[in-house]
This record gives sequence, C-alpha cells and structure tokens, in this order.
Amino acid sequence: MIDVVIIAIFIIAALGIGYDSVELLPTSVLEQVSNVEALRLVTGGFAGIIGGAIGLVVQTTYRRIESRVRQTPVDILITRAIGLILGLLIANLMIAPVFLLPIPGDFSFIKPLVAGLSSVMFAVTGVNLADTHGKTFLRLINPQSVEAMLVAEGTLKPAAAKVLDTSCVIDGRIEELLNTGFLEGQITVPRFVLQELQQLADAANDQKRMRGRRGLDILNRMQQSYGDRFVIHPADYEDLQGVDDKLVRFAQEINGALITNDYNLSKVANVQKVPVLNINDLAQSLRPIYLPGDLLEIKILKQGKEPSQGVGYLDDGTMVVVEEGRKHLGGELRVIVTSALQTSAGRMIFARLDEPAVV
Repeated sequence: MIDVVIIAIFIIAALGIGYDSVELLPTSVLEQVSNVEALRLVTGGFAGIIGGAIGLVVQTTYRRIESRVRQTPVDILITRAIGLILGLLIANLMIAPVFLLPIPGDFSFIKPLVAGLSSVMFAVTGVNLADTHGKTFLRLINPQSVEAMLVAEGTLKPAAAKVLDTSCVIDGRIEELLNTGFLEGQITVPRFVLQELQQLADAANDQKRMRGRRGLDILNRMQQSYGDRFVIHPADYEDLQGVDDKLVRFAQEINGALITNDYNLSKVANVQKVPVLNINDLAQSLRPIYLPGDLLEIKILKQGKEPSQGVGYLDDGTMVVVEEGRKHLGGELRVIVTSALQTSAGRMIFARLDEPAVV
C-alpha cells in the first residue's frame, strides 16, 4: 500500500506543477497559444509521467533502505542514531558564530553553504564514530552487565529462541531437558502446533487422542513452570498447508532453533539453513562410552547366537553380548567389557565374565 501512495504522491505533485507551469511562460508566448487549457493538460500529462518515474525510483530506494534497516542489528541502529544527533548538534553549535559575522550582501550565500557543509560533515563523522565506538558506549550505559558487554562486542551471541515441534512436545523429554537447565533461551510454541495437538486430542482414534492429551498436559506443566520464558506465538501461514513447512518458515522469521525428534523435518530444516536441535541425536550422544576393561552389572535375558553367549541390555537399550553367559540365563552378572561395535542398528558391547561372575 505504501508503494502505491509514494508513486501517487509524486504523480499528483508533478501533475500540479506541470499544469501550473504554463503561467511561467512569457506573455508573448501565451498570446500565440490558441488553447491555453489544452497546453495545461499536455504539460500536466508529461509532468505526470516524469513524476511517476521519479516516484518509482523513490519507492525502490525506500524499499532498499527499509531492507537494510531490517537487517541491521538494533544496537547499531541506536548508536548510529545517537551519533547522527550528536554530530548535527555539534555542527549547529560550531556554525552559530558564523551567522553573527558581518558578511556583505554579495557573499550572503556563504552562510547557508557553511551550514549545509558543516551539518553533512559532522553528521557523517558522528555516524562513523558510532560504528567505531558504539559498543563501548553501550557498555557505559550498563557497565554492571558482563553479558551485555560480551553481546555488544560480538564475543557472546544471545541465546536463540527455541521452537518446539509437535512430536517433540508429545515425546516429553523436552520437559526433562528444560528441568536440567541445559536449554537456554525463550521456549516458543507456535499456535498452529497447539492446534495440531488439540486435533489429536479430539481424534476418534484412542492412540491419537492419548498422544494429543499427553502433549497438552506437558505444555500446561511447562507454562506453569517457566512463566514468561514460555511463549505461545500467534503466528500462522495461510499459504502453507503442512505444519512442518510452517515450523521451518516460523523458525526462519524469528532466527530461532527448531527442536524436534523428526528425522525428515531435521533434514528439511538443515537444507533451508535453519538450526536444528534433534533430541534423538542428543540422547545418542549422551550414551555412556564403555572402554575395554570397564565393569558392568547386567542381567542375562536371552541366549546369544553362539551356543555359549548370553545377551542383556543396558538402561539405554544397548545390547551386551556376554561370553559364557548362557548358563547364567535370568541371573545378574558382573562382566568386563572387551570391545564395542557401532552398527546401523545401534551399538553392541561384547564382554566376558568377571570373577566372581554371579552378583
């Protein structure tokens, strides 16, 4: 809408100037014109075309400046504005004595010339100084905040907002992760994710209904526990149908990180340069690493492929194959790790009996 207004203003202004500019013609020329009104319309039309072209240039320039301003960090905008104001203030204070000098009338143009040049020079100098020393100025405003100082210097980046996926909420591990305090930043749930959970909670299928209600219960507990840090964002995108597409768009707009345990969504988000925190990858990376010689206590649950082998499982689901463990089926053993193997299906640990073998 603003683009149309800008162009329309220039066209109307140019039409008026062109229409009235006929009055500036010499009287001798006007006497030779048989139809002055037609001449007014012609000059107004040509001026309107020129005004439209100028308006288009101004509109394009405005959009470019707006895009640059949107991409510029807030701290830089603030310091540049302060530098600009201080530069203009100093320029006006310094050129005030010039207007008191008795300058001859023939040289009266010097005063506005000096005023204009000084204002431009000191304004540009103020902006340049703000770019150079603006971060130091921000530290002076709040000298007690080390975090603010590091953020201003660019040493420390502020924590990005975390956007929760539907599957991540239903999974429930995000609540435990928040309770540990390792997850920083604002926790954001878009309204379309909340609507998807509500649809699941109202579904006819018992399993879907249970999953939806579990997700809503987890969100309620998180909202009560974390208060202002937990935000339900009203954003929605009518041009997008899938929730996954909306999540990626939303994370891009707020420069947030997407938390999910959906493998496909993680890949799509990574392709579109959206930071992704996958809870399954986190759980995998946090599994304890057992080296040869480490002791384990494990219960033998079933037979292995080899006649003498027994198989047990750790708390995280890792399979442990114990040599000579078959005869202790159903019992708890103390074993020594001999080796570990990472496969596409997961990790396997091989062990042998320790003495005494039975715990």
